[in-house]
Amino acid sequence: MSAAFVVRPREDAPTVRLSDARARGADPAVPAACGDPASVPVRTVLGWVPSPAVRAARTPDASARPPHVDRAARSRSLAARHPILAPLTTFLDDPDVTDVFVNGATGLFVDRGDGPVPVPAWHATEEEVRELAVALIGVGGRHIDDATPCIDVRLDGGIRVHAALPPIAAEGTAISIRVPRLIDPRLDELQATGMVDASQRRELDAAIARRANLLVTGAAGAGKTTLLGALLSEAPASERIVTIEDVAELRIAHPHHVRLEARQPNLEGAGGIGLARLVREALRMRPDRLVVGECRGEEVRELLSALNTGHDGGAGTLHANSLRDVPARLEALGALAALEPVALARQAASAIDLVLHVERSADGRRRLAEVGRPVVGEDGRLTMEQVRWHAE
Repeated sequence: MSAAFVVRPREDAPTVRLSDARARGADPAVPAACGDPASVPVRTVLGWVPSPAVRAARTPDASARPPHVDRAARSRSLAARHPILAPLTTFLDDPDVTDVFVNGATGLFVDRGDGPVPVPAWHATEEEVRELAVALIGVGGRHIDDATPCIDVRLDGGIRVHAALPPIAAEGTAISIRVPRLIDPRLDELQATGMVDASQRRELDAAIARRANLLVTGAAGAGKTTLLGALLSEAPASERIVTIEDVAELRIAHPHHVRLEARQPNLEGAGGIGLARLVREALRMRPDRLVVGECRGEEVRELLSALNTGHDGGAGTLHANSLRDVPARLEALGALAALEPVALARQAASAIDLVLHVERSADGRRRLAEVGRPVVGEDGRLTMEQVRWHAE
């Protein structure tokens, strides 16, 4: 990081260099001139000063925004945004934006629900993008460098940042920013957006009421976490929800929500706490509902075991392309935990009541596409039985 990361503000504000902040002993991740995040002026980064015409084109008129976007809650969340995010204000304030990508010196792309589109006015060098990645990861409480080139963090307001440095990112430092469209989502909002229909809503309400164990599946960005957060928000206020995640991003409108987050090992490779251990720790916290934000390894064994020992109402999410692909995905994770396919099938069929598969269509719409139930096939392997919810 030999080159200084330069924030070039508009003409009415002084230039701020992180190298100057370091010389003063200040936090290098926070430009000193930014001050209170709530009073940060509209700034620009990496030499890009958006013209009024560009800003108008990139910020939709309020009357044109989808009525389902929780703009008030989002504004409250973004008001406390860290100053280092000020250069991206134009995009983070846009209620239609779901993702922002910085691909090294190649450019910046923004996804408003219909796929990433480039921002032609954005220009940056690889050194500047690397400095931005280091600063963003630092705000999330972690460290990224050549020894640890890939990191995922959560920032205030539910913003999720992933960064990858060269040579892992072959074309230059890659920054991926996930922006929540709904703050503390509720099923009413998801029904209004069309993610679930009226009959699905009734069945989901009934599943939560009878404390069914749920597995939400889908591709990345399909809305798994959003749907799971909305479902858990419907749980009775008297229940204690404990969630375990690699990066805590589940947003639940519930008065008794305990969040556990995995910890990465330090530079010496010590001190790491993985999801499998956190599941075991959570069982000692007397949860009414135990939730694993995303099963991606051996923690699937602990989750299935917990759901088979009286912990009803639990849930988890899983990456899968379709409902029929879920058994193979679970078997692959079970293998990491030394579970044979037959044992995995018996555990999953007993532990999981419903599998909810969500999809994102080409136009950016997210919907609950399929519902299934895991069963043990004639060969003893796990298979999926489709459940059909018919409208009255």
